[in-house]
Amino acid sequence: MLFVTSVAGTFFASDASASYNSSNWMGSISDNTSLSSLSIPGTHDSGALYEPIYGTAKNQDLTIAEQLSVGVRYLDIRTRHYKDAFTIHHGAVYQNQNFDDVLNAVISFLNNNPTETVIMSVKEEHTAADNTRSYEDTFNWYVSKNPDKWLMTNHVPTLGEARGKIVLVRRFQAAQLPKGIDATSWQDNTTFTIQNAANLKIQDYYKVSDRNKKWNDIQNMYHEANSSNPSWLYINFTSGYNPGLFGIPNIRTIANDINPKVNQFFSTNTHGRFGITVMDFITGDHASKIISTNF
Repeated sequence: MLFVTSVAGTFFASDASASYNSSNWMGSISDNTSLSSLSIPGTHDSGALYEPIYGTAKNQDLTIAEQLSVGVRYLDIRTRHYKDAFTIHHGAVYQNQNFDDVLNAVISFLNNNPTETVIMSVKEEHTAADNTRSYEDTFNWYVSKNPDKWLMTNHVPTLGEARGKIVLVRRFQAAQLPKGIDATSWQDNTTFTIQNAANLKIQDYYKVSDRNKKWNDIQNMYHEANSSNPSWLYINFTSGYNPGLFGIPNIRTIANDINPKVNQFFSTNTHGRFGITVMDFITGDHASKIISTNF
């Protein structure tokens, strides 16, 4: 077992033969390791950096490029299908960027860090308008620009298969299969399993009326991931919102309560397999603690 300390974004293993930083940490893990065997920092609504009213739509302080730089390897991308293209949305709120902007950031990162992979969940958001083709056709058009950068396997791949590529977690219907890990049976506001070519367990309790329940759900997923069949991919959302007056969300209230608990959890659980942690307002400190459990 390697014990890891971090200094200025670089992590050093105790045997001194393995060192990594937040941009290339997967490079210190063997090719035959399944992505389901790792602890991976991720972000919820990864492109949501803007909001018209404080607390209602912004989920991240870091850009996509900054998220990848601090070690995030799971992105939750929400796209509106508009005029045969994808715009990035959180609900009705346009996020001042498009899918090309996201892909440019991800592909640039992978070109500069070919030992890494990025798991990307893609979901349709808001209302489609002014299109002449299907959502799937538009997605295929984006893929066709850089087909060698996508891994469309329907099973959970190994790092050797996935290095330098985007691994698709598909939350939209598709006629042409396989097209990524099929997560189209995603359930709403609960913990659930999806079993097909890939076995997934997902905790996504996001309308958080009970913060103690939310934290218990998160911890239960961590403990199960650390003790259960390593072929299952665990996706654990620490994100959520507190339903306020007239249903207006308050996103930061939940992050301000839960994020310190996540940090404390990984300060005491320093080694093991904890699945994908999907956070609002992730920081480099959050990501580094999650990453270090792999070593």
